[in-house]
Amino acid sequence: MRAAVVEEFGSPPRWTEVPDPVATGRHEAVVDVVAVGLHPRVRSQAAGSHYTSTDELPLIPGIDGVGRDAEGRLRYFVLRDTVHGSMAQRAVIDVRHSVLLPPGADPAQVAAVMNPAMSSWIALRQRVGLRAGQSVLVLGATGNAGAMAVRVARRLAPGGRAG
Repeated sequence: MRAAVVEEFGSPPRWTEVPDPVATGRHEAVVDVVAVGLHPRVRSQAAGSHYTSTDELPLIPGIDGVGRDAEGRLRYFVLRDTVHGSMAQRAVIDVRHSVLLPPGADPAQVAAVMNPAMSSWIALRQRVGLRAGQSVLVLGATGNAGAMAVRVARRLAPGGRAG
């Protein structure tokens, strides 16, 4: 199979041949990758500058994506920190860290918005404990992550103000 491989930090990944991934754990499955998110987190991973970087090379970047499982179903998945990321034709996922998508879901759209949506949800729900009627100020609300934070805040705090 082919994957985007970082062989040297500071250089762009190369689309190259790599061995097929193999599922070895009880909850693992190999999926055909349909779409992946290119988030700031992935860019810093590929640059070796993310705080979780182990400096291990070669590296296939990518932390999440949408894949088609053996039954033909689409799954949004999140990978643990690994050198075997999602920017490949196939990836090994832990099915416990995936969500089946409904029929008709747009894989590219899901891959693009899930990371910023989850980041906003965790910050607003788990860390802040946002409740109905509360207001939120989102700095940078015109970007992808900021716009998603506004949408998440409106869902979590109906009757409040988000902007």
